[in-house]
Amino acid sequence: MRALAEFIMRGRVQATLVVAGSAALPLLFWLSAAAASLVLLRRGSNAMGVIGVGVLSALICWHFQQDPSALLVLLGTCGLALVLRAGHSWNRVLLVSMAIGLLCAVSLGTFFSPMIDGLAQEFAKVLPQALGDVYEKLSVDQRASLASLIAPLMISSIAVMFQIFSVLCLILGRYWQALLYNPGGFGREFRDIRIPKGPAMLLLAFMFVGPFLGTQMLFLLPLCSVPLVFAGLALIHGLVAQKKLAGFWLVGMYVTLLPFMHLIGPLLMVLAVVDSLIDFRGRLASKDVDNANGEG
Repeated sequence: MRALAEFIMRGRVQATLVVAGSAALPLLFWLSAAAASLVLLRRGSNAMGVIGVGVLSALICWHFQQDPSALLVLLGTCGLALVLRAGHSWNRVLLVSMAIGLLCAVSLGTFFSPMIDGLAQEFAKVLPQALGDVYEKLSVDQRASLASLIAPLMISSIAVMFQIFSVLCLILGRYWQALLYNPGGFGREFRDIRIPKGPAMLLLAFMFVGPFLGTQMLFLLPLCSVPLVFAGLALIHGLVAQKKLAGFWLVGMYVTLLPFMHLIGPLLMVLAVVDSLIDFRGRLASKDVDNANGEG
């Protein structure tokens, strides 16, 4: 990783090669976004030429492969990188990522509506087999209502995936920047992530109220969950670092995260919300100080 980061920062030609070349390859769009964020975080406005070539490459990929992943993730990551470079905290970056997810959803619904509708129709054909007897018991209106939810849910799922990739690519770019110029800096930043009480309560309210406002508002639930999940991960990292626990706790968490995301994701969100109210890391730090002064 360090060798790749050093190659990217060696000069404009090398950075352009990685950003533009990776954007043209469907499975490496994340590398393009991460490299672009590294250059943007380090060089600021001087990185616009490199990013411009990367956007052009992503547009070509979109035209020939009908895949918007490279373009949307590249633009989303660079947008978040601008927020971070402006001096805002990771808390603000995670909250802004919701706007990135929303813009991705609007873009998918606007420019890829025929493709989404086609996929929704194909998915609707397999619903009777997937649901079995449950589907047979539904009325005609219920089946129609269920079918009408498929397209919004598909758009929401894809948009949230792009939102998550944008955050992850920025994390990788920031990690590279710290690795080259500020060793250990990224770890301290990430472990300090804690959503303030007000925004955390608003996110929780949107997640509960959104689904009752109509099918088009279903996307609020996954969009709002992303900042809380990352805040929950930061909490676990912070507690492990504070208590000097073995690294296998983190390894175990990430190994089980993907296959059991439907269980661990909500748990991380709950931990993040509770942490916004209680501040686990702050309380543990104050206890450590009390014990160290000889009076505890």
